[in-house]
Amino acid sequence: MTSPSRSGNTPDLLDGDHATSLRDVLTARQDTLWTSLRQMGGQPRTHLSLRATYVVADVMDWLAGLPAHSLHAVVTDPPYGLIEYNRKDHDKLKTGRGGVWRIPPAFDGAKRRPLPRFTVLSPDEIAGLDNFFNDLGDALLRALVPGGHLFIASNPLLSTLTFHALQRSGFEKRGELIRLVQTLRGGDRPKGAEDEFPEVCMMARSCWEPWGIFRKPFPGTAAQNLRRWGTGGLRRIANDEPFKDVIVCSPTRGREREIAPHPSLKPQRFMRQVVRAALPLGVGIIYDPFAGSGSTLAAAAAVGYLAIGTDRDESYHALARAAFGPLSALKVGEL
Repeated sequence: MTSPSRSGNTPDLLDGDHATSLRDVLTARQDTLWTSLRQMGGQPRTHLSLRATYVVADVMDWLAGLPAHSLHAVVTDPPYGLIEYNRKDHDKLKTGRGGVWRIPPAFDGAKRRPLPRFTVLSPDEIAGLDNFFNDLGDALLRALVPGGHLFIASNPLLSTLTFHALQRSGFEKRGELIRLVQTLRGGDRPKGAEDEFPEVCMMARSCWEPWGIFRKPFPGTAAQNLRRWGTGGLRRIANDEPFKDVIVCSPTRGREREIAPHPSLKPQRFMRQVVRAALPLGVGIIYDPFAGSGSTLAAAAAVGYLAIGTDRDESYHALARAAFGPLSALKVGEL
C-alpha cells in the first residue's frame, strides 16, 4: 500500500491484483490515509471516535500543512464574511449584541436568534468576502482528490458572489442544492414605521437555502476517475433513485437543538443526506473546514463515513465534544 505523498501520486487501481475488488482497494487506501491524516499538525484535537476527529485550527493554516490529494469531499456551512469571521464580531454573535448582527424582535411568541445584516456590508467588505472564498477555494482544490465534491451552504443574498469566487479558484459548478425551509429572515415591515406602512415588507421572507455543489476537475472519463479515486459523482439514494437537488427540511428544533445549541445548527435529517451523497462509492474522507458544533462529523458517523473537521473557536470544539455522540446516535424518527 502506497502512503499518501505530497506529490499526490497514486498507482492506478487497475494495476496489481485483479482479484481484489475496487471497493477493497479504495477502502485500504482510505484507511492508510486516515491513520496519517488525523494526526497531522501540532494543533489541539479530539478524536471523537475511531471515525471522527475535530482539530482546533484555522482552516487556512491546517490546509497549508496537508499533503495534496488528502480529502475526498467537503461539506460545510461557512461564516459569511470576514466581519462575521473576525473575533470581535464573532464574540458579539455569541452574546447577541451589536456589530453587524441584527437582533430581530420576538416573533409569534418565539425569541428570534441573531441574524447577520448582510445588506449593510460595505464594498470593501464584499471584496474581502470574495477574496476569502477565492482563497478558500484554492486551498481546498489542492487538498481534494480529483473529482472530489464540495457542498457549501450559502444564502440568497450572497450565494452569487460566493459561488463565483469558488469558480474563479478552479472549481466546476455542478448545480445547487435547495433546502426548502422557512426561516425568520426577511418579511419585516420598515423599522420604526411598522404601523405607518403595515402593507410593506422590506425584503421577501426567505423560504429556501441554497447550497452550492462544486467538483474538482479531473482528466479522463468519470468511470476512470471513480476507479482511481472513488470520486467524480454523487451517491444515489437507491439504485433506482438519484440524489435530488431539492430537500424539504424544517429548521433545527427540539432535542437536537438542546444537544447542540449552536447559532446556525443544520438538522441531522438534512446533513446526513448531503454527507451521504458526497462520496459516490461510500468510501473516502469527509472534511468540514468550519466544523462548529460537529454536526457534519456526526452526520458522517451516522452514515458510516470517516470525517475530520476544523474550527478555530475553542468553545465550539468543547460543544462538539459533548454533542457528537448524541447527535450521531439520533434516529431519523427523533429528528
